[in-house]
Amino acid sequence: MHRSLVVVLGLQWAVCPAPAEADKPPLRDQAVQALRQATEFFRTQVATEGGYLWRYSADLTRREGEGKASETTIWVQPPGTPSVGMAYLDAHEATRDRYYLEAAKEVAYALVRGQLRSGGWDYRIEFDPKHRRHYAYRVDGGQAGPRNVTTLDDDTSQAALRFLMRVDRAYDFQDERIHEAAGYALASLLKAQYPNGSWPQRFDSFPEPSKFPSKRASFPATWPREFPETKYAAYYTLNDCAVPDMIATMLEAWRIYGEGRYRSSAERAGDFLLLAQMPEPQPAWAQQYDTDMYPAWARRFEPPAITGGESQVVMRTLLVLHRATGDRRYLEPLPRAIAYFRRSRLSSGQLARFYELQTNKPLYFTRDYKLTYSDADMPTHYAFKVVDQIREIERDYEQLREMDLAGPVAAPEKQRPKMAAELERRVHSVIAAMDDRGRWIERGRLRYQGDDDRTERIIDCGTFADHMKILSDFPGPAHIKLLSR
Repeated sequence: MHRSLVVVLGLQWAVCPAPAEADKPPLRDQAVQALRQATEFFRTQVATEGGYLWRYSADLTRREGEGKASETTIWVQPPGTPSVGMAYLDAHEATRDRYYLEAAKEVAYALVRGQLRSGGWDYRIEFDPKHRRHYAYRVDGGQAGPRNVTTLDDDTSQAALRFLMRVDRAYDFQDERIHEAAGYALASLLKAQYPNGSWPQRFDSFPEPSKFPSKRASFPATWPREFPETKYAAYYTLNDCAVPDMIATMLEAWRIYGEGRYRSSAERAGDFLLLAQMPEPQPAWAQQYDTDMYPAWARRFEPPAITGGESQVVMRTLLVLHRATGDRRYLEPLPRAIAYFRRSRLSSGQLARFYELQTNKPLYFTRDYKLTYSDADMPTHYAFKVVDQIREIERDYEQLREMDLAGPVAAPEKQRPKMAAELERRVHSVIAAMDDRGRWIERGRLRYQGDDDRTERIIDCGTFADHMKILSDFPGPAHIKLLSR
């Protein structure tokens, strides 16, 4: 065969897809189909009264949140019900297909049925009438039960509220059930905010201002080296991002409803972060503070200490507040905190979760929860060493510091992967991982079933939300037009 003919035939083979590939619809069409198929499975097979848990066995017979759950229980704490609802909203915003908005409304109604009279949500919602009577649910709960504790731990009530507000906006504030529930939650959270701008970890009543004077954080003269088993729910709480998540929620409320009281609430919380910065030689933050603004114990593995974990979240939150408000006060604490963490970095390149007050020695616990300076026998359920993100925080700070701000600065858009090939690879991977029923099945563990070491095929709501986001974000010039038809 002539060499030029060989080359031409070779080129044709290279550019022409294999027959199986040629039969497939365009990738965008596949992404649209996968979004719908995954949502249909979750909405019709997985949902309980419109809500969700964390993990399920592949056959849906075993299920759990942060604990074993029944078929009449859903979980509020992410990656539970609000996370799945946000995935539906993302799909709706990408496609403008009201099917996804209706799915999101079902999720919102489930959360409305789980809202407590105190204004927020517990970790879980019960739908079995026998179990519902133990909770002080606002709607269709009959006689109010004794459990009326709104939790701000682990972004529980905040995530539920941010989702409800987004659904409220999507329905042009015309769905009375959703609009009223969001307004009730916001009003309660404003009442629960302490005079110094902080919030507790959880609450069932509102604070009496005279009992919570506004003070600046300082070192206690002494602190107990053994866990005192004191109640810490009412402490000023940065642990598990309680206050930072509340700031994000109030800023979102301000953007959605345009009411200045929500911005003011976020700014007051920012003022608390300024007050909570410890003095030299450790100008960072503790996980929680008592009413004297001393770092305090929480759980038996969370001592009074400077925290390398939550401090970094606080620093990022101050940057967010500065972008949202243009107020340079929120940048002022950062140079001292950055310098402190630079000199506190561990030899591993990480930061300690806890640094001893004033000495700055890293603190750890043994497996039987004895406080120690050694990391040789740590419990495995908790991160006593955390990733050092100070370089990235410093970079963002320097960029903002150099700007001559005349007003609020929009938060930078999340960067998509730079290469189109990488974008397509991720979408291909998500679609390929889906089975013919619209499920993403993976190997994992159901941790609260009494057989922690058993690996099995599971459905994970966090995976579902992540994959839905990838499909919803799939870009291209024809993306919105294609998805809208």
